[in-house]
Amino acid sequence: MNVLLRSLFAAGLTLLGLPADAQNYPSKPITFIVPFGAGSATDTITRVVSQKLGEVLKQSIVVENRPGANGALAGLYVARAAPDGHTLFMTTNSPHSAAPFLMKNVAYDPVKDFTPITRMGSFTLMLVVHPSIPAHSVKELIAYVKANPGKLSYASGNTAGVVGGATLKHAAGLEILHVPYKSAPQAIQDLLAGRVHMMFNDFTTSLPHVQAKTMRPLAVSRIKRSALFPELPTMDEAGVPGFDMDTWAGVFAPAKTPQPIVDLLNRELRKIIDSDEVRSKLRAAGFEAFSSSPEELAEFVKVQLVKWGKMIKDAGIQPE
Repeated sequence: MNVLLRSLFAAGLTLLGLPADAQNYPSKPITFIVPFGAGSATDTITRVVSQKLGEVLKQSIVVENRPGANGALAGLYVARAAPDGHTLFMTTNSPHSAAPFLMKNVAYDPVKDFTPITRMGSFTLMLVVHPSIPAHSVKELIAYVKANPGKLSYASGNTAGVVGGATLKHAAGLEILHVPYKSAPQAIQDLLAGRVHMMFNDFTTSLPHVQAKTMRPLAVSRIKRSALFPELPTMDEAGVPGFDMDTWAGVFAPAKTPQPIVDLLNRELRKIIDSDEVRSKLRAAGFEAFSSSPEELAEFVKVQLVKWGKMIKDAGIQPE
């Protein structure tokens, strides 16, 4: 009996030690912040997952797009939000891996100012060109750009597009203009209209246009071929040795979010992300879904910071 009473007393102390918000979570609608515009790949995967999470938690979830500054605007907003689990961040390599090296003043720390929840998975990028460009391979594209110095341009709708284009430009010694956009959908519209000539873009927003033959794919950005588009060569195979760009997404909350909320979100999000239904939906959208523990995501972010910092330096990109 004494052992039982001591156990009950300890359990009561544990419960009393939980923050009130954690005991009642979620007590109001949850906002998922997306660092890119509506219709972007990150927006697409967020809406798929948030719908399922809302059903599980029996609470409304609002997806709010805050594009701009390579995702840094959204990153700062989440970093300053209340750490109560009601503001979540569907972040990517843009605000968390690249922005700190692309910008002189990023007003948040990608490690210290966020609480990791879970990985979402990986995007795959493809190099696409407007059909008017007489190139059906990366080697032909490089030759065409060199034959027309200063006459062509590449678009970017995220930091992967910035770094991918700059890496190709630097590696091949190309004279080509960079045209940045806040988000991929806007960049795609100008590519389709022929106002820009090429870009590195995710499968999610590229595939419909590739299938419609309104843009032509030349290669994928990873060092290994993609299972989603196995016939497309890698940039490494296509003539740019060592080109390896793997872009990612993950869910974070503001720093100091209570551990019970983190545990709950990790548990439920992993069930959703790893379910056959959601994986199938995301795969159809050109995204490879898989989850992780918070600890695995924390370590992954540190590794990616080093990797992207090196890529940006090697591409000769100066912070702005």
